[in-house]
Amino acid sequence: MDERKAYLSEMARTRGYVLDYHKILVAEDLPFMKAVNGALAVSYTDQRRLDRKTKELISIALHAALGSGKNHIKAHIEVARRHGATKEEVLEVLELLALPCGLPKFMLGFEAWTEVFPVERVELDQP
Repeated sequence: MDERKAYLSEMARTRGYVLDYHKILVAEDLPFMKAVNGALAVSYTDQRRLDRKTKELISIALHAALGSGKNHIKAHIEVARRHGATKEEVLEVLELLALPCGLPKFMLGFEAWTEVFPVERVELDQP
């Protein structure tokens, strides 16, 4: 396995996901990706005071609030779920965004949430 593929595999293992931009940066500029990933390790993937579930819930809120891509938000929701976050906990975190960040930011996270967790709907009766 070449160095780039080995590095991407390690990223997938520690993060719990890899996005397309990670794949491109590993291929096109591995030193830059290593620098970014190293800084991210200290605040995100390394075990410090906050557990991974808590970090993922915070990451979900931050990425939705900042308007990150839906697939990025979904990746964090999926990792949060693997670390014990419930459907209800993730929804509650996203609901925190509605007032300070506005409904469009909430809806971005909400759409990602509905694609990760099974959801129920109430349908109107047809007249």
